[in-house]
Amino acid sequence: MQKKKENFLDKVIKKNYNNELEHVLEHKDFDVNTKNILLSILYKLETAYSDYEKVKCDVYSKDEYLQNFIECIDKNINSITLVKMDSEEASILGKKTFIIDKEKKHIICYTIELKLLYAISKISKKETIIKDKYFVVNKTISDLLNVGNNINKVEPIRDFNGFSWSVIAKDIPSIEHNLVYQNLSILFGNDFLNKWIHNNEFIIDYYEIFMNKLEDLYGKQIKQEFIDSLSKISVMLEAKYSKENIEDIVNKKREIAEKLQEINYKQAFIKELTIEKKDINKHIKKLDTIISDKKLLQQEYAKRNDELPLDKKIFSMKVLSRMLKDERLQLITQKEEINKLLNPQKFIKYEKELEDRYKFIKYIESSNLEKDLKKEIIKFEIILLICFKQKIKNVQTVDELIRLIIQYRYYLNIPIDKKQKVSEEKALQSEICEIQKMLINKAIKAKIIVQVSTNEEMNFSVLKEIFNSKIINIRNINIELKKEEEKVYLQIFDEEIFDAKIDLGTLSNIDTKSLKIRFNKEIKLFNY
Repeated sequence: MQKKKENFLDKVIKKNYNNELEHVLEHKDFDVNTKNILLSILYKLETAYSDYEKVKCDVYSKDEYLQNFIECIDKNINSITLVKMDSEEASILGKKTFIIDKEKKHIICYTIELKLLYAISKISKKETIIKDKYFVVNKTISDLLNVGNNINKVEPIRDFNGFSWSVIAKDIPSIEHNLVYQNLSILFGNDFLNKWIHNNEFIIDYYEIFMNKLEDLYGKQIKQEFIDSLSKISVMLEAKYSKENIEDIVNKKREIAEKLQEINYKQAFIKELTIEKKDINKHIKKLDTIISDKKLLQQEYAKRNDELPLDKKIFSMKVLSRMLKDERLQLITQKEEINKLLNPQKFIKYEKELEDRYKFIKYIESSNLEKDLKKEIIKFEIILLICFKQKIKNVQTVDELIRLIIQYRYYLNIPIDKKQKVSEEKALQSEICEIQKMLINKAIKAKIIVQVSTNEEMNFSVLKEIFNSKIINIRNINIELKKEEEKVYLQIFDEEIFDAKIDLGTLSNIDTKSLKIRFNKEIKLFNY
């Protein structure tokens, strides 16, 4: 009973986020123009967010999103400099639309709401959200997730205006980052990704949790294919969008290539390791002799200090003894690594690790980057669709099924490149169609949507339009079959608002006897 009262009070006592933001802005040294643009962003978020929730389904609640927006301004931003396009200050930005300084908590940005909201999202994030042990992808997948999340944060005011939903590819800073991030959100959920991205306890290995989830949900083979493809895409996106960050990766690529080349000449490689091991043993023996002989230690002390500048002199023989012991430990560690490689089983494992690293890092200097990237993204989308089919098979409740229908409609409307959305990509048509049929058949069986015709082909040609509709609330879709002379059309409505008119072909080609709905009669498509 107490909970019901609390829920009722929550509905009655609505938070006034405008007042809350104004209170935060009172304590900030922002000019009037900056305060106005932030209040304008908040107004647009409040206006559009309920539609965004209906279309996308798995998102922050409106209250959570707005609270996070205000808290980010309060805690992470000290100053904002807004720059007009043709002003002298624009030269500071160069080719960029904004610059952030996390240390000073400062943003310089053009007077563009979408860009400022993106910058506000970016300033609150850590650069790396994957542990260093995951070699290269700790940087590239971190960047992919962070950029994707920033683009995602802008979506409520980018694609929604309080009246309609419209996805315009040119408004998305990186179509590829957005697509991959939305894929991950569909498979693993908004909550998991946000916990990962904003994780403050670095002891938690979210990348390991992510890989375990992949295997638990979709199997070992899919996990490996998914991780390989995601890694390749992340490296190629780094090369395309963050050229200033790839020098270190390029150097690592060359090091691995050299090691692989050495391994190809196995006998020479083993001989070289054996010689290196002998040299290390000699060095360790020498250090042991010096450390255990006071006279030799004094000689080493004098010798080293003669070669060092004044500010780097060794303070005492005791300090030197400690230094020599540290050097000895380092040499022992190196010898242990060589021993592992001289072990046949360890050698094979080492070779495989190098090959696994190289198989995606090689794309960093691809001569056909755009072509390779598109090819890998298509592969990634096919893996996603295979996983989505598994989600449909595992669905247990009506609510879960409706949620998948909503998510799938959203997914099909995500741009896959500058010219087309996912639903229009030819390479994916077979998988897309199969999933539409799975969802429609399950929904009819569960009596969620009406069956239009007993003819399977006719039924599908009508009901697949659910996934093309831009009606905000999918449950409000109404349909009507119309005859106009010899043509048959499907009209789609949201209550009384017209959405689309679809040509279904000529009357002579329609199996009218199979129809379970009448012509010129508007019906509600969803029963639930």
